[in-house]
Amino acid sequence: MKILYAIQGTGNGHLARAYDVIPELQKYGTVDLLLSGNQCDISLPWEIKYRFHGLSFMFGKTGGLDILKTFLNIRPLRFINEIFSVPVADYDLIVNDFEPIVAWACKLKQVSCISLSHQSAVLHPHMPLPDKKDWLGKFILQHYAPTNEQYGFHFNKMGDSIHTPIIRKDIRKATSSQQGHYTVYLPAYSDESIIEVLTQIKDVTWEVFSKHNTKGKEVDNVRIQPVNKEMFTTSLLGAEGVLCNAGFETPAETLYLGKKLCVIPMIGQYEQQCNAAMLKHMGVQVLSRFDGSALDEIKTWTMSNNRVTVNYPNNVEQVVEELIYNRMTNVEQLPALSIGRLYF
Repeated sequence: MKILYAIQGTGNGHLARAYDVIPELQKYGTVDLLLSGNQCDISLPWEIKYRFHGLSFMFGKTGGLDILKTFLNIRPLRFINEIFSVPVADYDLIVNDFEPIVAWACKLKQVSCISLSHQSAVLHPHMPLPDKKDWLGKFILQHYAPTNEQYGFHFNKMGDSIHTPIIRKDIRKATSSQQGHYTVYLPAYSDESIIEVLTQIKDVTWEVFSKHNTKGKEVDNVRIQPVNKEMFTTSLLGAEGVLCNAGFETPAETLYLGKKLCVIPMIGQYEQQCNAAMLKHMGVQVLSRFDGSALDEIKTWTMSNNRVTVNYPNNVEQVVEELIYNRMTNVEQLPALSIGRLYF
């Protein structure tokens, strides 16, 4: 079976999830990878067959997206050409993690496309929503990467189609500890603004991973270093807690490890506002801003022992198996495997 797996390259969460999804998909056939976007800091150990510019949201330095850079980064004619250049009809199965090129290629060419993403879960009608409505943000989330079948991941399981997060193997297999520092990942804030706030909390060591700096530096009790998958994992495993935006993968890994978590949703980012609403519902500390006015809240969080208990079983094999099982109507297309409830 020929499988196309399309991955979004804005941020690192989609690629982090792909590390575990790809080996499971490879059990069922030959997997070609497509990556679009230019805001990721980690790479995959597999060949990327299709690498596209796509549609990327550009991180700013004041808490939200950089609207001007995002607009200037859009290449409409290139985007259209990329859509029509993908041979989606050549594949038996297309799996999509919030990637727009393949999603729209499939929609226009009437080819089935299955979503395997966090965004699918965010749109579930029973999920907690932010107090402030954002019709434009919801519209973009609904139409950015349209698919005709959805398997979602969220911080809590809901029904048969919304699963708990996929936790990376290197997190599951590792030993967690508490070495006294706090890990920070706030890509929508400048290093200067992060330093200005966190150096005022003197009794804490902050290990900050930056999208805006290619060299490490240290200012008082704040250590700045560029984003690196291995270094971030090491810092996360030894952290007392994690201060990050309200994305998905990093908060999920933090909860899985049983560490303290404080999130700050990006300004004007509907998905993160929804994530924050869910995390707040679960008892996680949520800040509406990151500046001097939030100092007392951050200090109180560091002094507390508020840890939310979750149960995130190793579900990637089961989810991919379910996707394959439900998708394939002709069992002769499936390999001779005995995995879970499949016996062919």
